[in-house]
Amino acid sequence: MLVVENLKVEVGGKEILHGVNLRIGMGETHVIFGKNGSGKSTLLMAIMGFSKYKITGGKIYFKGNDVTNLGLNERSKMGMGMAFQRPPAIKGLKTIDMVKLIKQVDDKIDDLAKEVNFSNFLSRDLNLGFSGGELKRSEMLQLLAQNPSFVMFDEPESGVDVENIKILGKVVANLLQKNISIREGRTKSGLIITHTGYILDYIEADKGHVILDGYLMCSGNPREMFKEIQGYGYEKCVKCMLAS
Repeated sequence: MLVVENLKVEVGGKEILHGVNLRIGMGETHVIFGKNGSGKSTLLMAIMGFSKYKITGGKIYFKGNDVTNLGLNERSKMGMGMAFQRPPAIKGLKTIDMVKLIKQVDDKIDDLAKEVNFSNFLSRDLNLGFSGGELKRSEMLQLLAQNPSFVMFDEPESGVDVENIKILGKVVANLLQKNISIREGRTKSGLIITHTGYILDYIEADKGHVILDGYLMCSGNPREMFKEIQGYGYEKCVKCMLAS
């Protein structure tokens, strides 16, 4: 589904990613752990194609196509989707109108809104005055409408309470077709960034990675990695994983 080869990315003239390699197979869900400022969000933004994140080296392949130099809108049309950690508010654009613009599924908008407990927000300006949990549910509603084949989530559990995490976890599982095994033909893949790791209580991930100072340092079982991080911190987790 996605191949990232030796990716180097600059933001404001400063190199943030220093040669990241990542491969996500069809139907797989990967998780990236990392401290604040380690380059997690930069990686997602570069994969999605935001122009602020300048690719200075390496390649990005999506479904076998080189998308390194394609725009965000082109990647979106090919099946990439993303839920932001802090999505912008757009005054004057009603949430329901935004959903109508991106809707790619046959389901009614009212039914999609009910799935994320968002029916009462459809007539409000997009993300304007929303709480942390409401912002996340707004993002999930838009992704349900877009129905992308590859979905990225930037810290979906950040800034939300337990009740909202449960709703988000259920929707993320739905978006990633977790009710279908890879062997049975799951076609949706995902990449989740997490700082707390709590999303793992609701989503079964296939592989975990740790990013430190712009380098993807190691990979392994996501739950085992998270236990190491909780107990010993990121640096010791990396040393342990590399030693094994």
